[in-house]
Amino acid sequence: MSRKFSPIKDLNDSKETWRLAVRVVDFWSVINSKGKEHLEMVLMDVSGDRIQVLIRSDHTPKWKARIRENMSCIINNGTVYENDFQWKLCDHDKKFVFIGGTTVKEVEIQNLPPKRFFFKDFNDILGGNCEMNRLEDIIGVVQEINNFQYNNSGKKSFVSLSLKDLKGVIVNCTLWESYGTKFLDFYHDEKNSGAIVIILTHAMIKESQVSNGWSGSKLLINEDIPEITEYLSKLPSNEQTEKPSQSSKGMSLWSGASQFTPVESFVHKAKCISLSELCKVKQDMLCVTVGTTQRFFVSKHGWFYYGCTKCSLKASDVNNPYKCSCGQNVEHAIPRYRVDIYVVDGDSKFRFVFWDSDCADIIGKSADSIYKAMLEEGDDDPMIYPDDLDMLLGKKMAFRAKVQPTFGQASVWKLSYDEEFVKEIEKDYITDEGDSKSLNQNPVVDRVDESIESLSAYGENDPDKQVTNTPSKGSPVYLDAEDSELQAYGTTQLSGTKPAKKVKIESDA
Repeated sequence: MSRKFSPIKDLNDSKETWRLAVRVVDFWSVINSKGKEHLEMVLMDVSGDRIQVLIRSDHTPKWKARIRENMSCIINNGTVYENDFQWKLCDHDKKFVFIGGTTVKEVEIQNLPPKRFFFKDFNDILGGNCEMNRLEDIIGVVQEINNFQYNNSGKKSFVSLSLKDLKGVIVNCTLWESYGTKFLDFYHDEKNSGAIVIILTHAMIKESQVSNGWSGSKLLINEDIPEITEYLSKLPSNEQTEKPSQSSKGMSLWSGASQFTPVESFVHKAKCISLSELCKVKQDMLCVTVGTTQRFFVSKHGWFYYGCTKCSLKASDVNNPYKCSCGQNVEHAIPRYRVDIYVVDGDSKFRFVFWDSDCADIIGKSADSIYKAMLEEGDDDPMIYPDDLDMLLGKKMAFRAKVQPTFGQASVWKLSYDEEFVKEIEKDYITDEGDSKSLNQNPVVDRVDESIESLSAYGENDPDKQVTNTPSKGSPVYLDAEDSELQAYGTTQLSGTKPAKKVKIESDA
């Protein structure tokens, strides 16, 4: 006699011979910082009860192509553990883990509820009635675009929105990277007019605001599904045809600080010190200083690294096509500038790392075009510094840079060699005695703007740095200054529902 189906609510760690009749209501892939992929999903049974599921990396190749979202199936055998995922998606206190003896058979199952969303009420979000480790589904109409930034010159995309529910309650929502780009592309498409209703799944809620998670979140914009169609129909008739407005606060990183001068924006939240004082810094620090580029520091990696064709992230695979974490399908990685230069001021000297966009602006050529020209002339050695790079030398500049004393270097986040601009920085913010001034308060920039500082700087500069002010992807890894070969230690996404402890490994045999 065949084993009876077990309700999801009864799953426990007493056995592994479970038999489930379920629908896959959510299914996604997670790639960790070491490049390993595992699968996660949510199952729902006939009673509407749900449980989170983990398919470990050793079982991923077997199941990735065989399971799809919204399929109904019978699952036999699996291990049940405490739900110790960092981020939870349902109420069940257990999680289900595939083992070597797990089987999945796709079948039609009567009375199995259809896939549905579990929307969080906006009043609960604003009232703080949310579990801090819980991911939620949200739906709302976009009332206003507060701020946005495209993925230009390596800067990471984001869009800050005001979302309104059918009761008129408003919450702030930030869409990062590919989610922000998707929204901006939809918004600026002339074919799309009228109200914009979005659904964001697996949304993270913090301080009465919502944002996408790094893995598993799905963004649906005015799609032809019952939930969005019904929502649009319930809006007042005048709002159904009204496209959301853009806030007058400004639509980019620095325009948010519209009351600042360019110099004030440049020094904002940085310590302004002379180069001699910068050389004495003992801990990582964001500084503004002035100096003159003197000569190249020739390290093992040469004057460029291979990066994505769209953003400045280091290529995960130089020799083969790959998909960058920014979403770009890269057929062939391209050279991008990474040039180490000694900067001097009087008797003081310190090594600065210049990145792709700044070098390209000064030289007027891309690293890719210069290297191609070298190859045509028969020079295929990446350690040969072309004459074009000399345009970077002998220039007095103002630098906004992250000083990293452990590695004896400063990573350039922003620079200017405009003579008047440099004079103003030097005269008004840097003194000979080592005293410094910095603009640390910005009354006109809202909460999301305060986090964009790190976001744009890391995105524009170091291709391997991770951002800590966006949803966490893991800690940044810094390279030794003398052996600074840009290693691909991980630009991939970590799961918002990463398992916290190791589970039992069982052979498929």
